[in-house]
Amino acid sequence: AEDEVTLFKRDMKEFWIQFKISYGTEQNNQTSALRDLCKETLEALTEKWSKKLKEEDVMIDKIHEYNNEILQQSKYIAEKEEQLTEIRSKLNQEQEQQQNLTDSIEKLKQELMKKMEIKSSKNKAAKEKLEQVSKIKTLFEERLALEMRRIPDEQLQFIFRHIDHKNPDKPYVCTLSINEQGDYEVNSCTPPLDCIAELQLKLRETNNFSAFVANIRKAFTALSYK
Repeated sequence: AEDEVTLFKRDMKEFWIQFKISYGTEQNNQTSALRDLCKETLEALTEKWSKKLKEEDVMIDKIHEYNNEILQQSKYIAEKEEQLTEIRSKLNQEQEQQQNLTDSIEKLKQELMKKMEIKSSKNKAAKEKLEQVSKIKTLFEERLALEMRRIPDEQLQFIFRHIDHKNPDKPYVCTLSINEQGDYEVNSCTPPLDCIAELQLKLRETNNFSAFVANIRKAFTALSYK
């Protein structure tokens, strides 16, 4: 805009120079021609500046249009950035949930493996104890007149005879099992023995099954004399 004003001033200056020259040298003879020249010059300037103003109006309209487009694009970009932020937040949450789920599964897997190891160890210990009982079964039956039976619920029943000297065939019965902790547990005694809890505790401490059976027989024998 500043360059156009300068150009306009220059054109007007040249016009007045030409006007003064023509007026000073040919004042009387060229008055009509000067009037025409002035008119033509003014018309030319008017047309020139009208055209420039129209071009500027068009340019201003385009600038407004570009500004509107830029504003719309800025709003669009802002909306997309907000959506992208939400998506990233959701992805982060899903990744965190996935990681938590993976950690939980791994923890459960380790706990399950540990329980399986403990169960396997208990089963092994129970199997070894049952094998120990089976090995001495024959010895007890032959020497102590003891009969051993496997009854429901994984229990062993010990039937002692030759206890009561008045009635040698009278049975004295003790039922035993192995609990979830892998320890021996006396389930019943017929007739009841007051010392059974003590004998059970000693069996768990020493794991000496032969001594336990012998002590049970002694307790039944002592009871038979009462």
